[in-house]
Amino acid sequence: MSLREDLAKLIKGDVVDDAGSIKIYSRDTSIFERAPKVVVFPKDADDVSAVVASVHDAKQRGEHISIAARSAGTDMTGGPLTDSIALVFTKYMNGVGPITGDQATAEPGAYYRDFEKMTKSAVGKILASYPASREYCAIGGIVSNNSGGELTLRYGKTEDYVHSLDVVLSDGSQVTMKPLSPSELAMKESERTFEGEIYRQIHDLIVHNETKIEVAQPRVSKNSSGYALWNVIDKKTGYFDMTKLIVGSQGTLGIVTSATLGLIKPKEHRAMLVIFLSDLEILPEIVRRVRQFDPESFESYDDHTFKLAVRFMPQIVSQLGFAEMIHLGLAFIPEAWMVLTGGVPKLVLMAEFAEDTSHEALHKVEAARDALDGLAVRTKIAKTEVGAQKYWKIRRESFALLRKNLRGLYASPFIDDIVVSPDVYPQFIPELNSLLHKHHLIYTIAGHIGDGNFHIIPLMNLSRERDRREILDLQPKVYALVKKYRGSITGEHNDGIIRTPYIEMMFGKEMYDLFAEVKRIFDPLGILNPGKKVGGTMEDIESSMIRTQ
Repeated sequence: MSLREDLAKLIKGDVVDDAGSIKIYSRDTSIFERAPKVVVFPKDADDVSAVVASVHDAKQRGEHISIAARSAGTDMTGGPLTDSIALVFTKYMNGVGPITGDQATAEPGAYYRDFEKMTKSAVGKILASYPASREYCAIGGIVSNNSGGELTLRYGKTEDYVHSLDVVLSDGSQVTMKPLSPSELAMKESERTFEGEIYRQIHDLIVHNETKIEVAQPRVSKNSSGYALWNVIDKKTGYFDMTKLIVGSQGTLGIVTSATLGLIKPKEHRAMLVIFLSDLEILPEIVRRVRQFDPESFESYDDHTFKLAVRFMPQIVSQLGFAEMIHLGLAFIPEAWMVLTGGVPKLVLMAEFAEDTSHEALHKVEAARDALDGLAVRTKIAKTEVGAQKYWKIRRESFALLRKNLRGLYASPFIDDIVVSPDVYPQFIPELNSLLHKHHLIYTIAGHIGDGNFHIIPLMNLSRERDRREILDLQPKVYALVKKYRGSITGEHNDGIIRTPYIEMMFGKEMYDLFAEVKRIFDPLGILNPGKKVGGTMEDIESSMIRTQ
């Protein structure tokens, strides 16, 4: 009997192994490809539990088998790719609700766009940690990657909004994880179950390695690399929160079947301060002065993006409706003139302020602008969301812009999510640009400039051996530079295939060994998304890299 037939007998959902399905689920938005043996579409948590229990038993019998959970497939790291069982949630496990007050529950296959529509309609609130792929991504990926986005500067990452998680553990048992008081933790640890054993061992690991964990905690604004052992115990309250390990774990410790997430009510009125900057030396001072006025978001894009946006403006506006096309085209005349006259800024910064009234938003923008007096910058105020639209269009579409208009090249995220402190910008950014320039890449740098998170997306032809070698040559150099400035190799996108081999470089061997121990405690047989977070190798990167576009 085939694997498909074996699994189909166990669940209410679907199990397929046809060539079309295998091809679809062999790819995400990374530079990798792995063909699963079967694709499973579970209908509920019981289906997930049945599949995991079956795989657990098969692995005990010595079979080479594993599971990778997948939601919308927008991951840029190869996180949900597998050569065994792909467990896909978007077909059936996409429910949302209940939505009450300041929280909402959703299954992992619920698309964020649908989730937001429902929470806005029900309570006028949203999940603030949505990523740039908000129209395409799903809740499972947001939780599993500990996603963040343009609102993270003010509101924080996904880890700050997880109230509880329903999780299937590696033995197939179903549990609910949430913050536990010391007395609740003691009760949990007294249980003679696999879950109880996990709590006992993880608690012991953290207590006995407290100093080591504290020293290893990244000091930058955000991090999605490794397992967040430093966040599990709240030192102020004494609460023990295992969700802090599950969030951002890419399905390597357990499979999330439902998440209850906190919501916020966004401010309704916005205004934007646009800053055109040519002297990187003053960038930290700009960030410091602007941030004291609490912008909701503080984004950037570089001169490469700016020039390309002007160059491809006809293609950008052609994708819009006629009225929007005319409006956006006319709106960009000043920026086009800036390029034509040679006044291209090194960076364009976008600080957007959101407040309860338009007057308050405009007042903050003007105050932030005035605070920049004496610095060599040009500024512009967009008083409404419509006025800010053209800048957001470039920021959000920069990498689609390249992909659509440069034939034969493929958007290749492999150094796409680095984080450093804004204080080191004057040294770090020129060194980074010099390094990239030596490799003669076509690329853009966009970023969350307010918290030091940069997204670098080169365009490459991965059917060429020299381009694939370029990735293997450049990646460690960029990460060594990030390490030099005590940054993180990933702020939002996570480790996956692409960064797992560099986690030890970032954290050191002792901390990496603790991550491996966490994996062993949760998943002693190694059936949950193996090779991600720990155990991944450079050979994994080379062997899984796509060969054709």
